[in-house]
Amino acid sequence: MNEATDALFLSQQKAEITEYQVYARLSKFCEDEKNKSILKGISDDELRHYHTWKNITGKELKPQRLKVFFYVLLARLFGLSFALKLMESGEVHAQEFYEKAAKKHPEVSKIAQDEEAHEKELLGILNDKRLSYVGAIVLGLNDALVELTGTLVGLSFAFSDNLVIGVTGLIMGIAAALSMASSGYLASQEEEAKEDVNPVTAAIYTGVAYLITVLLLVFPYFLFSDTKIAMVVMLIMTLLIIATYNYYISVAKEVNFKKRFLTMALISLGVAAISFGIGFLAKTWLGVSI
Repeated sequence: MNEATDALFLSQQKAEITEYQVYARLSKFCEDEKNKSILKGISDDELRHYHTWKNITGKELKPQRLKVFFYVLLARLFGLSFALKLMESGEVHAQEFYEKAAKKHPEVSKIAQDEEAHEKELLGILNDKRLSYVGAIVLGLNDALVELTGTLVGLSFAFSDNLVIGVTGLIMGIAAALSMASSGYLASQEEEAKEDVNPVTAAIYTGVAYLITVLLLVFPYFLFSDTKIAMVVMLIMTLLIIATYNYYISVAKEVNFKKRFLTMALISLGVAAISFGIGFLAKTWLGVSI
């Protein structure tokens, strides 16, 4: 092996032992027995792949502990589907590597076949209960972004006191979060026949998504004294929230990130623009100013 090829083989070998640790740990806290069995089987395959590379390189390697911790943490926070699909996304490039490596080391072709089988088996079978509540999260998140962004922009041009704007937005936001949680409960009752959807859990997801969005959008008004700066930071925060949420959905449900992001961003900023006009008119024509 030349130096470059040796480095690639060692890198892949380290990836195999790292993924073995990830799948093994995920299988331990997975409650679904079917999914637990899938994860355990894949972890065993990854360990076998590691030993195949070890026979080629002749070196013993340790897993990347930080990477193992990162993916296990992602799975605990955002669900198995998100963490695993994010981890498996790198396999597209790995397939090209396997094809070249198999020309000199035929045993590598078995690894490539296993990895392809893993992708189909794992991502086609794993059901993440959290994804059943995406509709509830969208309900809370989208309504909070549209309503509060518009409200805060309108208040920013009607008033000049950031504390008044922040407190007003916070009170309205908390009240709206409770209202949206109730709406989420009633809406989810219509979906009781849908597997894994619990009305109470759906209401909690809706209310919490709304409340967290409210807190993030109102925060700049308590942090900055200049109204315009606070408003700009709030709008930037709006785009970041939309981007973060849609990145999660694009990975977990394999949907188009750009299309979803632009749709949500245009709606939120469009309402903000209309609210800007209303706030401006209230301040100039009605003489409302605090």
